[in-house]
Amino acid sequence: MTIGKPHNVLVLAPHPDDAELGCGGTIARLTEQGAKVYIATFSLCEDSLPPGWPKGVREVEARKAIEELPVPQAHLLIYRYPVRRLAMYRQEILDDLVRLNNELDPDLVFLPTTDDLHQDHATVAHEGHRAFKRTTIYAYEMPWNNIAFRTTAFVNLHERHIERKVCALSHYESQRDGPYMAESFTRGLARTRGVAIGTEFAEAFDVVRTVYH
Repeated sequence: MTIGKPHNVLVLAPHPDDAELGCGGTIARLTEQGAKVYIATFSLCEDSLPPGWPKGVREVEARKAIEELPVPQAHLLIYRYPVRRLAMYRQEILDDLVRLNNELDPDLVFLPTTDDLHQDHATVAHEGHRAFKRTTIYAYEMPWNNIAFRTTAFVNLHERHIERKVCALSHYESQRDGPYMAESFTRGLARTRGVAIGTEFAEAFDVVRTVYH
């Protein structure tokens, strides 16, 4: 990638809302700068919805959410693997990722950390490392799932980026009871990461690999 300015960005999201939670502010900044951002979501979590929610609600929520960042609808790539069972489909997911690498040729990939406690997150992280071994990879932060997280990269964000992230997350109404969905949490974590680099807001990442072509 060009130093400091990626052009094709791919975010790997095991589930709807993971992209927004892990790097929503950064996505907003990248789209503002003219980058093409794609989000690949691997499960719609139809078997883990709270009671009373229709099966397809997570896709509806995701499509509303990405408009806030904004990411084009055509750039939301949905796979329909069963939630909590992605590890059973490792090879299929790796094949999907290799195809994405060939088709999109991303110069920056965001994915969960391999230290993530959620089995689906860890699967996507490990297979992502394999598929994009010649690409810059940043692992995004999810404190409620992370065993450990190294803050080895920061993206400076402004109020407008955080506001876009908050608005995007607000569309995930089926997940509103999760404490990590609260606006206060989103802003608090962004302020904490901002303090580390002397800015008002930031998102932190663990650098898996940096490749400059």
